[in-house]
Amino acid sequence: MERTSAAVKNRTLTRPFAIMVGFAVLVLSISAAIGLGAIPIPMSVVWGVVANKISPDWVPVVWSSGREAIVWDIRFPRALLACCVGAGLAMVGASLQAVTRNPLADPHLLGISAGGAFGAILALLHTGLFLGLLTVPLLAFLGALAATLLVLAVSQFASATSADRLILAGVAVSFIIMSLANMLIFLGDPRATHTVVFWMLGGLGLAQWGQLVFPFAILVAGGAYLWLNASNLNAMTIGDETASTLGISVARFRLSVFVVGALITGVMVAFSGIIGFVGLMVPHIVRLIVGGDYARVLPASALLGAVFLIWADVLARTFMAPDEVPIGVITGLIGGVFFVWLLRRRVG
Repeated sequence: MERTSAAVKNRTLTRPFAIMVGFAVLVLSISAAIGLGAIPIPMSVVWGVVANKISPDWVPVVWSSGREAIVWDIRFPRALLACCVGAGLAMVGASLQAVTRNPLADPHLLGISAGGAFGAILALLHTGLFLGLLTVPLLAFLGALAATLLVLAVSQFASATSADRLILAGVAVSFIIMSLANMLIFLGDPRATHTVVFWMLGGLGLAQWGQLVFPFAILVAGGAYLWLNASNLNAMTIGDETASTLGISVARFRLSVFVVGALITGVMVAFSGIIGFVGLMVPHIVRLIVGGDYARVLPASALLGAVFLIWADVLARTFMAPDEVPIGVITGLIGGVFFVWLLRRRVG
């Protein structure tokens, strides 16, 4: 009895410490990402610029206006966008793996990212920004939601209701949607198609302070919904019958998770393009560290997803500096290797 109480007490003390360590790693990663690049900037300058923007004349200005622009206008919003996108995709991946009971579930493999890219391309090349800055995120969300519903419809039509076959249905739908997206590019204005490459390969180079409110707000709202339903996600991992006995409306809850996942993924794709495998890799690594309780898995996935994408972006910017490698290429290479390892682990 005393050992049990001691163990509970140790876990209670460990959780706040782990959270503080996680946030410290995140802050240090953001700081390093701002300083690293084709033009290295010392940490003292990075923090000096940030402090000066928060409170003018707080610290003496000993840096050039060019370096200040690099820190504040380019790299800082880019690092924050990486945080939002990485956290969002990781949380969506973890949730999809719960409701489908498939460790290979991921917004990219289920065609959700492809649907978001289709909506973004449609807005950029054909409809125009008829709702201003909201146009691309809105159409990206609608595209992601349509792709999600199409995957569910195909799985029902083909009687592919098992977890493994649901992934196959997602891959098939993803191919169809990307073919339609390529058709939109072919029919669009050739002078504007180079912009669409951003959404096809993934990148964070268009990050701006004025637009960060959209992915941040969706991340907070969608992440809060998923976290508040962590107990339901835990039940879904055991099975539909068990979840039903606990009073969960299985079909309705699964659909709600798919819709929230489509919302988060669609908005993230609208600002970052298609970035694959984050939602596949991060939750697996997190579960090895914190266990399977989704009350811990979701926030830990958000933290690790943010840190992972920050460093993936740093690698994309520095690997072939001054040229920039699309971040989707970096995550695709890492994720492909991880995917093979995961398949090997499951078979073994």
